[in-house]
Amino acid sequence: MRKTGVLQAEVEILVPFFDVDSMDVVWHGHYIKYFEVARCALLERIGHNYLQMREAGYAWPVIDVQLRYMRGARFNQRIIVRADLIEWENRLKINYLISDAETGERMTRGSSVQVAVEIASREMLLASPKVFVQAVEKALA
Repeated sequence: MRKTGVLQAEVEILVPFFDVDSMDVVWHGHYIKYFEVARCALLERIGHNYLQMREAGYAWPVIDVQLRYMRGARFNQRIIVRADLIEWENRLKINYLISDAETGERMTRGSSVQVAVEIASREMLLASPKVFVQAVEKALA
């Protein structure tokens, strides 16, 4: 089992028709999109979303994504995507779990890693900006 984070967010997604391929399963690339929806919900919960990151002067590019497919999602299936905050002081690491909303069956798991980049200088930071760390600490309190 993957590590549970200190903060979590869950979103429910009804798989749309345009996300499935000719085999009637969600095309593999769309799972990254589902991760992103959950990641945005987690950042909202932290109180420091992408707009606030940019306003603070930082971009957070994804530098690594890992996925493990166990069972493909299908058209009109309700899925739950959970995002768990794992690391935030030096980089942003989030674990994900996609499961069937009705049965709870695990379908896909993964993780993403992002690093802070100062927009003005385009320099990658070796530690997360104080403004982000403080937002996480406030959300944890």
